[in-house]
Amino acid sequence: MIKFSSFAGFLDQILVFIVALFIQAERFAWFVLASIENYGNWKSKMSEDMKQAALDYHEFPKPGKISIELSTPAQTARDLALAYSPGVAEPVKAIAANPEDAYRYTGKGNLVAVITDGSAILGLGNLGPLASKPVMEGKSLLFKRFAGVDSIDIEVESESPQAFIDTVRRIANTFGGINLEDIKAPECFEIERTLIEQCSIPVFHDDQHGTAIVTVAGMINALEIQGKKLEDATMTVLGAGAAAISCSKLLILAGMKPENIFMCDRKGVIHSGRDDLNQYKAMFAVETDKRTLADAMEGADIFLGLSGPNLLAPELLKAMAPNPIVFACSNPDPEIAPALAHEVRDDLIMSTGRSDFPNQVNNVLGFPFIFRGALDVRATAINEEMKLAAAYAIAGLAKDPVPQEVLTAYGVDSLELGREYIIPKPTDSRLLGVVAAAVAKAAVDTGVAQLPYPANYPLNSVDDI
Repeated sequence: MIKFSSFAGFLDQILVFIVALFIQAERFAWFVLASIENYGNWKSKMSEDMKQAALDYHEFPKPGKISIELSTPAQTARDLALAYSPGVAEPVKAIAANPEDAYRYTGKGNLVAVITDGSAILGLGNLGPLASKPVMEGKSLLFKRFAGVDSIDIEVESESPQAFIDTVRRIANTFGGINLEDIKAPECFEIERTLIEQCSIPVFHDDQHGTAIVTVAGMINALEIQGKKLEDATMTVLGAGAAAISCSKLLILAGMKPENIFMCDRKGVIHSGRDDLNQYKAMFAVETDKRTLADAMEGADIFLGLSGPNLLAPELLKAMAPNPIVFACSNPDPEIAPALAHEVRDDLIMSTGRSDFPNQVNNVLGFPFIFRGALDVRATAINEEMKLAAAYAIAGLAKDPVPQEVLTAYGVDSLELGREYIIPKPTDSRLLGVVAAAVAKAAVDTGVAQLPYPANYPLNSVDDI
């Protein structure tokens, strides 16, 4: 009895300890919940602060983000007489006699129109042309900031794709190039194709080709780091819109085999047995018994997401081949969060469309410099060879030593080609010289340039323009 009594006492002590532990655990749980709530409130406040900051940025010191500047003197009576009547009559007569003189006497040669119908504004959808104006102004800002290209935004109210085409075609001669933006698929394919045929200046839908060029650049380096070859790699694409189709087409041009691409839309894998495909999706219909995203992810080397947030489940990532490459480019929230992806796989290369994670697929790495190169040789189009040249130029730059100014801008001591650095940073000033030169050379080599390769190339800064 005595031994049992001692053991009972021991059990009492254990019970007291467990109860105390539960009490502490409950307190800790409430602390965690309170912390989460406080974090949520803080995050919400930060979000509200950011919203207000964005509105203030667009409103002050004066509304909008772009303006027109004078490039010639306009101070004296003589200046004004030359700028307008009667002096302006002389360049008018010269251009009437030789239309190419428009490049000599006006700003046409350095002017790009950013044009939209507002049917696919960022990730916000079809909010109409006027609502898209801040985005288009932003695009014009980036053209000027990074490549010294003058740009103006045009928002078109059109009742049909043909009406949009007719409007753009009629004003095209005003510009040296046209950047189409935020036009929904599949209409965007026909709009761009028709305008390329009908216009004698470069027409470029950046949502398609800009994304594709930067994606291919990053993919080239990622494959090299992971010890894979483009011609052998299998890729699952989630999303079958304009960007997904353009990325896949450019990757095929770079060497990927079409039969190794498994594109998925809302109904699953795009395969040859489906009878519900438009002509653009049908190009990627493959002979396969894969039917679901899960089927397509089994053993895949590459995942390319251009769809929506949180659509790639961790178990699907686990099913990929060793050393996988994940481009989760849905914005603002990727198909899988980078932290979760790295938790699931420690052998992957991860890229997103966000600036707060490594390896951002950012179109600003491409479009300003692509147009710069095209304008400076007066190209009549931006062809596939020029796009691929831009991709290889961007990829190559990531292998070179990174300037100190870039390291300082990102608060790091070093950056070198590896799993956390597969594409250059947007603030890398070398992009102007490298990409514009590659594009201009490709234009000359493929016969779409009307001027020779510029004598002042490669450019070191916008001051060289």
